[in-house]
Amino acid sequence: MTRWIARIAWLLPVLFAGLALHQGRVVYDLHTTKAKGTVATAEVQEVHASNRTQVTYDYVSLRVPMPDGSVLTRERLSLPHGVVPPLEEKETLTVRVAPDARRSVVVTEPIKATPVVDTQIRIAGINALMSLGAALLFGVAIWFWNRSLRREGDPAQRGVKEPDSDHPARQVVR
Repeated sequence: MTRWIARIAWLLPVLFAGLALHQGRVVYDLHTTKAKGTVATAEVQEVHASNRTQVTYDYVSLRVPMPDGSVLTRERLSLPHGVVPPLEEKETLTVRVAPDARRSVVVTEPIKATPVVDTQIRIAGINALMSLGAALLFGVAIWFWNRSLRREGDPAQRGVKEPDSDHPARQVVR
């Protein structure tokens, strides 16, 4: 049973590696939209800031008039909790839009001289690095665990041939 658990444990570093890849892709997508997107001014439709520290799903809904005359609506654009309160009072935001990109709208409105998208890129990058570190750490630990089981067997079964009659747990106290 222990060997099966040790083999199934490989799912943990795979999960962390997948999360690192996902967050790396988010960094790439945000940067691509920021670099190649069209500058526009978005009208703020709704700003939602969670007041619960356990639930930090904050978002902004935007209506972006495009230079070609079309209108792009982005509902519930998720934003980090720390950048939403300064945006609550604003009626318009500076954004970059790339309609064909995976992240079609990024907020470039500066908060204390730092654009919101730069904060999002940093957060996703840090998440990617932490997930990659966790994947490596768990991967090495599980590799050593599996190697130990393969070479020396289960520690609970190692070297036990018969019960020790002199063990203190087997003594009857009268």
